[in-house]
Amino acid sequence: MDTDTDNPDVYKAYKDLALPNLACRMNSLDDADGWADLLDAVQNYPEHSIVINAAARTKTSTASHGDIMKEALREMQRDLIIFWVINRYRDSIELLHSFQQSFPDVTIHVCRNLYFGEPERFDLYNNSKAKETVEKTGRTLDFPAVANRVMDWLYSKRMSIRAAHPEMPLGTRAELQRWRARYAEMFTSVFGEKL
Repeated sequence: MDTDTDNPDVYKAYKDLALPNLACRMNSLDDADGWADLLDAVQNYPEHSIVINAAARTKTSTASHGDIMKEALREMQRDLIIFWVINRYRDSIELLHSFQQSFPDVTIHVCRNLYFGEPERFDLYNNSKAKETVEKTGRTLDFPAVANRVMDWLYSKRMSIRAAHPEMPLGTRAELQRWRARYAEMFTSVFGEKL
């Protein structure tokens, strides 16, 4: 589910993959109808994990309509686990703090995007109350940086990793494989081998 309808990069990269266990949708969360529509879609896939790429602009909507999601997930007996990707700048922490206020009982794992520097350079987050709150139930993780050549390939061609892999030159493909192994380690540290 890509809720960034202005810039739906995730949707565009994955929508044409013909995989039996993959369904891609765009869904606006700008109003209550959008939140209800999202949850109707979640209900249609009770045995699947649903990945939601949330638009940064949903701060106000989350505060206003997040209760719709809380109630529906409780009724469906589904968990909401957040992977909140941050950069080193204040906006990441402020948006995280706002989300924590709207969803105080949700497990949040913060992923420091190492494209923006090594973990110790994330001073604003590393010394924040938001980090203390996250680590009561979640973890602080490090999302590995990838070489610009890989990012440029994926982003400019709007391709999924699976689709891009066979088309990449050898060196770019090798870097992609290194990156995949690193981020797989990060997710395995949370979910275990069932991922």
